[in-house]
Formats: sequence, C-alpha cells, structure tokens
Amino acid sequence: MAVSTTFSGAKLEALLLKCSSSSRGSSSSPTHLSVIGKPRKTLIRCDAQASDVLVKSDGPSNASSLSALEQLKTSAADRYTKERSSIVVIGLSVHTAPVEMREKLAIPEAEWPRAIAELCSLNHIEEAAVLSTCNRMEIYVVALSQHRGVKEVMEWMSKTSSVPVSELCQHRFLLYNKDATQHIFEVSAGLDSLVLGEGQILAQVKQVVKVGQGVNGFGEETLVGYSSMQLLLGKGSAAVELAFMKLPEASHDKARMLVIGAGKMGKLVIKHLVAKGCTKMVVVNRTEERVAAIREELKDVEIIYKPLSEMLTSAGEADVIFTSTASENPLFLKDHVKDLPSASQDVGGHRIFIDISVPRNVGSCVSDLESVRVYNVDDLKEVVAANKEDRLRKAMEAQAIIAEESKQFEAWRDSLETVPTIKKLRAYAERIRAAELEKCLGKMGDDISKKTRKAVDDLSRGIVNRLLHGPMQHLRCDGSDSRTLSETLENMHALNRMFSLETEISVLEQKIRAKVEQNQK
Repeated sequence: MAVSTTFSGAKLEALLLKCSSSSRGSSSSPTHLSVIGKPRKTLIRCDAQASDVLVKSDGPSNASSLSALEQLKTSAADRYTKERSSIVVIGLSVHTAPVEMREKLAIPEAEWPRAIAELCSLNHIEEAAVLSTCNRMEIYVVALSQHRGVKEVMEWMSKTSSVPVSELCQHRFLLYNKDATQHIFEVSAGLDSLVLGEGQILAQVKQVVKVGQGVNGFGEETLVGYSSMQLLLGKGSAAVELAFMKLPEASHDKARMLVIGAGKMGKLVIKHLVAKGCTKMVVVNRTEERVAAIREELKDVEIIYKPLSEMLTSAGEADVIFTSTASENPLFLKDHVKDLPSASQDVGGHRIFIDISVPRNVGSCVSDLESVRVYNVDDLKEVVAANKEDRLRKAMEAQAIIAEESKQFEAWRDSLETVPTIKKLRAYAERIRAAELEKCLGKMGDDISKKTRKAVDDLSRGIVNRLLHGPMQHLRCDGSDSRTLSETLENMHALNRMFSLETEISVLEQKIRAKVEQNQK
C-alpha cells in the first residue's frame, strides 16, 4: 500500500473510502467474482469507427486521398486528446507471482508517501495509491492515457525493484475501469486473498486511506469506498493450521511454540495457537510492551517474553517457529540455524519455520538444511484447499453487495463526465462576455466612472449567469439515478454539438501539457 503529500485525486480516494467504509446489503444481481485470483481480461476498445477513416470519393483521387488522410489524422488525435481518464490497477499477487518477486517489489509503510509522489510525477498519472502486503503489490492509478500510463508505471516498478520490465510483465495483471473497481471491492472483502475471506486485508486497505490523508497525489476523488463485509479466516489462522498439519498428531500438545513479532499478525498467530489448545509459548519482540498487553488479554495462557537479543537461543529451544516481523532483511540464515540444537523427537526431530512475512524473515537457504522444514506465505495454499466449499458459499453471498456498490461507484464516476463540458461552456460564455464588454466600454469612452464600469460589468455577468443557469442544471447529476444520468449525458452531447465545445482543447490534454511543463522545469 502506498501513497505523496496530500490526498490529491478524488476519483481514487472515493473508491478506496467506499471500499473501506460502506457496509450495506443489496440484492442486485451478482456478477461473477474471481475468487480464485485469476484477473479478468479487459478488452480495450478503439472508439474510431470505420466511417472515421473511409471517405467516399466524389472528387479527384488526390483530393479524396488528402481528405482521407486528414480524417485519419483527426481521428487519431481525437482518440488521444478526447480519451477519458481511466482507473487502472497494475499488480502482482500471490496468484500470479512467487514470493521471491513480491518481496523485491514490497514497499514499507514509511516509503508510501515517496512512492505516491514519484508515481504522480509521471506525465500520464493523475492519482495513485499503492497496496503493498505480503500477498500482493498493487498500484492503483487514474491514468490520463491507458497505454502511456501503464508503460510509465511499469518502468517505475522496474526501476524501484531492479526487476526487468519483461520479467514483471510475465507475472503482472492489468485491470481497467469497471474491472479495476470490481477488483478493489473483492480485495477489500477478502475475496481475492489466498485464504478466501480473510479479514486483515480490509484493515490494510483502510490503512492506505489513513496514511494517504493529506498526501499530494493520493486518490482524493476516485479511490475512496466499499463495504466492511468480512469472512473471518486470515493468514494467522492459516499459518497455525499449516503448522499443525505438518506436526505429528501425537505431538500437538507437546510441541514447543515460538512466535517472533508481536504486531497485528503475531497477535493473530498467538490467538489461533490458543484456540488450538496451546497453553504455553515464547514470544520474541523488540520491546515487552506489546507482549505484556497480549498476556493481559489472554490471562489463562503462559506467554514468556524474550528480547531480540535472545532470538537464536529461543529458536534453539523451540520446535515450531512463526515469524511475522517487518524486517527488510532475513532474521534467520543458514549459518544461524545449522548449529542450533535439534528439535525434540516428539515432532520427529525436524524444526518447522512458518514464515508469513514479506519480505521473508527466513532466508531461502535455510531450507537446504536436512533438520529444518521452511514454509512461507505461498505454502498456505495447502490450508486454503481445506474448507474451501464453505468459504466459496459465503463469498457468493458477498457478491450482491459488491455488485451494487460497484454499480453505484461507476454511476457516480460517469456523472463526472459532464464536468469538462460545464467548464468549457462557462469558458466559452466568458470569452463572449469579455469581448462584448470591451466593445461596449470602448464605445462609452474613457471618461466613464469606476461605478458605471462596474455596473456594466456586473450586468454582463448577471445576464450570462442567468442564461447559463438552465443548461448547467441539466448537466448536473449525482449519479444515483440511472435515468437521470442518461438524460444528463444526452444533454452534455447536445451542448457539445450546439456550441462546438468538442473543438476546445480537451481537459486531459491540458493536464498532460501541464505535467510535461512541470517536469521540464
């Protein structure tokens, strides 16, 4: 998750806030959800019709060819300058990329503002947000041009991770507009998680919004919105389930447990261990404060605190080790583990590491040791296979809510399409008013008083405002009524034709020019 210095970009913020806060039920017909994690493919449609290029030849062939060439140029220009800004998600997740690649792309929370600032400085990116967790690295942007925006973001990802673009492309997924909106709703509800329905991801999306408040470039207008629909099974429980699956059944109540890290995920691991009947465990953490709080909450469980300086000693006395810290460097390497005392015979003499951190806390080289078994977040898929049918049933119940919320967001976003027309119509009327006012004042001479000049200026403004009031009312719509929205868009197209507003420089082109000029300074 990530974000730069004040929530700029209202479309992204609107979507994220909607995804992280609204909670409502709806029976609208559900659309199919990609609960297994395969991204939907979006077809990019070219708006140019055959009639935009082909011209009937009524005159000389040269004139016809020239006309066709001019129309082709105009068509190509229109497709670029009149292209609507797009919501795009460029991502790599547990479904598409191995942990070795995801950890290279991971962005610590402290770096989110820098990441957003850099993304929004790209020529074709207007708003941005980054969701970086152990299971996914997803960049959400509002792009002024789909193709150029994706190209710029991919180059940025390659630069920050030192992974070639060609290699990133093998594992990425791209979603546009409605599919991108649907995706963030599913992600927030835990429907795209490795453990279907896990609730922690919603808290992570909320954290994206929280950190992004006041950050320049974070989607203020678009990325803010969805439901708190949660199905309660997360990585914490999956990690514990995996450990118990790997332990001999007779050793479940004898295995010595060690948890490294007492943050949110570490606390979840501890709670799920207790739920499995564990009554004693050692917790290694940087400070004792968090461990003491957990101990106070779970009074019937013996929780022994150890500082980080005693981590290796504690590991040598444990049979199962859970790691869940934010360390960017491995805590355990082969040289650290090879000389540790053997695990107890109760667990078969093999020490088990369950590493649910990204970047990983346990180096891949540790798995080379015969006496050790290492599992990471990608290995949780084994747990996902169990009880999948029940989680899928609950996921289907969430589809109606997501479909309705997504529909409302898209309607609201469609209503924004009239904003450029409103601005262009006002600018058109203001140019006429200013020109006619100048003519009028010129005829009145130089000796008119300031009071008279102001009165004439106010009169011209009042006439223009009264004339524009009706058209403006018919261009405004909150998007909550599909019929009203449809009529509003029809009115917009009619005004564009009547006043030739489509010949005005497009809002997107203005934004792109401004960005290029700013970056050239």
